[in-house]
Amino acid sequence: MAHAHNHGHGHQHGAAAPMQYGRAFGWGIVLNLAFVAAEAAGGLWANSSALLSDAGHNLSDVLSLALAWGAMLLARRPSSARYTYGFKGITIQAALVNAALLYVALGIILWDTIDHLRHPAPVNGQLVMLLAGIGIAVNGFTAWLFSRGQHGDVNVRGAYLHMLTDALVSVGVVVGGALVYWTGWLWLDPAISFVILGIVAFGSWGLLRETMQLSLQAVPNNIDLEAVQRFLLAQTGVQQVHHLHVWPLSTQETALTVHLVRPGYPHDNTFLHQLQDDLQHQFHIGHATIQIEEASPAGCASDVCEVRPVSNTVSS
Repeated sequence: MAHAHNHGHGHQHGAAAPMQYGRAFGWGIVLNLAFVAAEAAGGLWANSSALLSDAGHNLSDVLSLALAWGAMLLARRPSSARYTYGFKGITIQAALVNAALLYVALGIILWDTIDHLRHPAPVNGQLVMLLAGIGIAVNGFTAWLFSRGQHGDVNVRGAYLHMLTDALVSVGVVVGGALVYWTGWLWLDPAISFVILGIVAFGSWGLLRETMQLSLQAVPNNIDLEAVQRFLLAQTGVQQVHHLHVWPLSTQETALTVHLVRPGYPHDNTFLHQLQDDLQHQFHIGHATIQIEEASPAGCASDVCEVRPVSNTVSS
């Protein structure tokens, strides 16, 4: 039985991402740190749980930006004899830690909000509206910095969604501050805080679920495994596909290993290189290891083999 292994390297490794978004991360961290300090001070002065909860969430966003940026920079380090894939996987771990820390922060803020609801106190509605208005500008600008890269990396998308959510939440705080100012209903402030926490928790659930899947080496959401199987079976001479595995190397890169039963065809690199290029361009799978076999393995079960009918086999 003949075997052929090959790895595709004609793809983008995403090394430019930290450089491309380094300025965005830097601006986002500096602006949000300054705003967190102002919002926390204003929340204490105005006795606003909504402002304090929003400040706490913005602080978690600063930590999230720092972790994501650090992970992307660390992922640029070259591979070694021990870390043969380099440090790309740190981006997945950073995204998972960020999502988990966010929910921890939400729990702490929820406890404080319940206390404010039980013991309402006067709120400086004008100051609440002013600081929240500044938050709309800060978070909106930061979200714009990440808007172009949100579809290519879960870390960048996480930063974009966090900043966009914060901008929208700040709109809600402005509305709440206005209502408290005009109505004098003190319970509105913690009630709005509950709404803010709900929005953030709901908006972050998808990110938490995706990072959990990536950490367990699940097939990335943007890849249809059945479509990959059909594509491989449609290749000239391929009669069987088995041991197909697709998993994330990082939040940007995907790997694939597969055995193809292709009897009667020469084991030349032309077929392998073309197949790897097609996998990269059609499915964004940049690391492909392909083994060519002359015959099906003994005892190949239906759950690990995908067989194409003989009538559809392209003969040489």
